[in-house]
Amino acid sequence: MKKFTLSAVFLGALAIGVYYFWPAATAGEAESPHDHNEQAQGEYHGDEKMADQAIEGRKPILSKDAHMKENSTEKHSNHEGEGGHGEEVVRLSDEEVKEFEIELVTAESGILEQYIDLPGELVINNDRMVHVVSRVSGIAKEVRKSVGNSVEAGELLAVLESRELAEAKAAYLAAIEREKLATADFEREERLWKKKITSEKEYLDAHQSLAEARIARKSVEQQLHTLGCSEEELRTLPDKSDLAYTHYKLNAPFAGTIIERHLTLGENVSSSNELFIIADLSSVWLDINVYQKDLINIRRGQTVRIEIGHGIPVVTGKIAWVGPIVGETTRTAKARVVLPNPDGNLRPGIFVTARVEVERYEAVVVVLRSALQNFEERTVVFVLTEKGFEPKPVKTGRQSDKYVEILSGVERGQVYVGKGAFTLKAQLSKGAFGDGHNH
Repeated sequence: MKKFTLSAVFLGALAIGVYYFWPAATAGEAESPHDHNEQAQGEYHGDEKMADQAIEGRKPILSKDAHMKENSTEKHSNHEGEGGHGEEVVRLSDEEVKEFEIELVTAESGILEQYIDLPGELVINNDRMVHVVSRVSGIAKEVRKSVGNSVEAGELLAVLESRELAEAKAAYLAAIEREKLATADFEREERLWKKKITSEKEYLDAHQSLAEARIARKSVEQQLHTLGCSEEELRTLPDKSDLAYTHYKLNAPFAGTIIERHLTLGENVSSSNELFIIADLSSVWLDINVYQKDLINIRRGQTVRIEIGHGIPVVTGKIAWVGPIVGETTRTAKARVVLPNPDGNLRPGIFVTARVEVERYEAVVVVLRSALQNFEERTVVFVLTEKGFEPKPVKTGRQSDKYVEILSGVERGQVYVGKGAFTLKAQLSKGAFGDGHNH
């Protein structure tokens, strides 16, 4: 009875196990192929759906793996784009370089000049100007020259009739005659004294009279020299007519141009009247007004560039003198430059700008100021390389009117764009220059 009971329990448990586990295993084996087919069909339909969405222009809905693949591709693309941006370059053919008027220059060492701009005025060279006055009073009989006329040294300007001169010449002629009589009287007394016919006192009196006559003649002669008579005139004076005694000739003391005339025909003039002003305009002065703040930088010997304008070429000179006094009203001091004026273009009275060179500096590398461009918040110079025109960031130093010192970024011997750099910058900034000329 006990064995029967154990057998019944064992068979019941076995039946229960078969009942529960056999359908699940059978179902799993049957379900596996079906599930794989459904998954494959789902992926196919998904790809087909994505293709349809791409055709319609909509962004496809990606699976997680697809999203990861797309993100990886975008990152790679962005990385390549960033690398391309770092290689900014403009490529042009020779014809395009000529068309856009781009000029290439080789970077070299150079001299940088620092200037101070100061106002100035061209004035007459007072060392080469004369005020012509008459040495005697008289009446203007002839006036030969007028304002603007050029004269040579010794050329006749005017003729005056002077009573004062006539009296001086008459006194000279009288002194000559008295000297002749005194000479004859002395010679006679000397012969008689040697023969013991006259006394020594009479001989000495004759000698004294001759000496006084000679002194009187020399005194009048010196007076005529003071009035402008030459030795030649005095030598020929006794042979001239009486009318010539009154004529006083006014001659030019040196070559120049008459800039003023204060004499008219028939005018009564005195020895204090200024009749002509003659200036030698072959050289002029430039008077520079130096402000107090600039006085420390201005000194004798500095080079000055004078910009006159009005079609007159720029001229250069050196400071010859710096005034020691500052004007009370202008609060400026004077600096002077002596300028040659062979063509007469430098007319006194013209206001000019004087560019005084206060410093001269030799730089290792210089480029034209027109080559500098501001690109992406950097100062750059477009340098010609094997790839094309590349904007090279540079560090600048001192500058002059035309050139700028390059401390880094461009080396000697490199070819850069001296003119037309702005065109390259503009095209590079908008990212296009024709058919793919820049990257």
